[in-house]
Amino acid sequence: MPIQAAAWLGLAPGDPFGLAALPYCSFTTRHQAAHRRVGVRIGDRILDLTEASDRLLAGRAVLFRDGVLNPFLAAGDGAWSIVRAELTAWLSEERYREAVQDLLVPVADAELHLPFTVADYVDFYASRQHATNVGQIFRPQAEPLPPSWPHQPAGYHGRAGSVVVSGTPIRRPCGQVRPDRNSPPSFGPSARLDFEAELGFVVGFETVLGEPVPLSRFSEHVFGVCLLNDWSARDIQAWESVPLGPFLGKSFGTSISPWILPLAALEHARVRPPSGGTELAAYLTESQDWGLDIEVEVRLNEHLVSRPPYATMHWSPAQLLAHLTVNGAALRTGDLYASGTVSGADREQFGSLLELTWNGTDPLKLPDGSTRAWLDDSDEVSITATAPGPDGTRLGLGEVRGQILPAIEDVVS
Repeated sequence: MPIQAAAWLGLAPGDPFGLAALPYCSFTTRHQAAHRRVGVRIGDRILDLTEASDRLLAGRAVLFRDGVLNPFLAAGDGAWSIVRAELTAWLSEERYREAVQDLLVPVADAELHLPFTVADYVDFYASRQHATNVGQIFRPQAEPLPPSWPHQPAGYHGRAGSVVVSGTPIRRPCGQVRPDRNSPPSFGPSARLDFEAELGFVVGFETVLGEPVPLSRFSEHVFGVCLLNDWSARDIQAWESVPLGPFLGKSFGTSISPWILPLAALEHARVRPPSGGTELAAYLTESQDWGLDIEVEVRLNEHLVSRPPYATMHWSPAQLLAHLTVNGAALRTGDLYASGTVSGADREQFGSLLELTWNGTDPLKLPDGSTRAWLDDSDEVSITATAPGPDGTRLGLGEVRGQILPAIEDVVS
């Protein structure tokens, strides 16, 4: 019989943030604005784990005193499992009510912060549909996928310092563009600003330089999952990406959700990734099912514009980690790597405006009568997602949201 949340919590049946989820965050309150704490969401409240561990789990309390997740991430999967079991007991057993009831803070009263300090950031390109769409847009007379794509994951190294928490405004970037091949490049604000709906994977336990991480050890090193928006300036990206790939067109901002859902919560969401029909190198040949059946929704100014299905992603997060480290690149606590744009087979499942508008040639029509080829100033993009939980329930991954601010054009003195 499944464990139920304590009756005094008053959770509605099927609450997406019930005991099966328990995502982590970093938060402050108006009354203690200088005191950052680690929290765990239960329903519409946050359990103050920094204070609760002092009371009930003294041997682990040091992991939460800094108010960010990094010390806990570094402690490894044994500690992650123990703390999750303790949290489940505290929130399901009546005997813990007196010890934790006063440590529950309404989500509406909390300010949520970046939940961990990002060490490194890598963004992959794991959706075959997205990669095919991009190839068809930019190379309509050629094979859409690069020759290496079916054999190994593609990715680029981003800027950790540009990763921000949901709700942080994103400034329209300036850079060089060259819309006319017969004219020299010009400098100014990006006119083709885009979103990309993705998942991010948060690394906990580190490795040493020279130590690859095999597929079988994925869950020893990756703690959990967040929602991620890889904002992209397509015109800047197009001009700079030959020969080395994305740089300034990506590094101005990457938004993540404030909630980190542990991998342990996603057991019911695990599926086998689609077969690509290509014989893979041994280090990428997966024996466990680490595809994830996560349903994503993208809204532009509160209008639903896409429902990308993560279950269709070609490369699993375990394969991405194996490829990231196969050359001996070290993992550090707080590393973040992203899936790349999530896109399905149908237009309403495309995870970027680049695809939804086919590079701006077929603008998106919104329910309020407006159209968008690319993002306008003041536009707000929100990405939400849910995953299967036990007994037919759905687990919430929260939301990542960001609004576009006008460019600062006088950047040259």
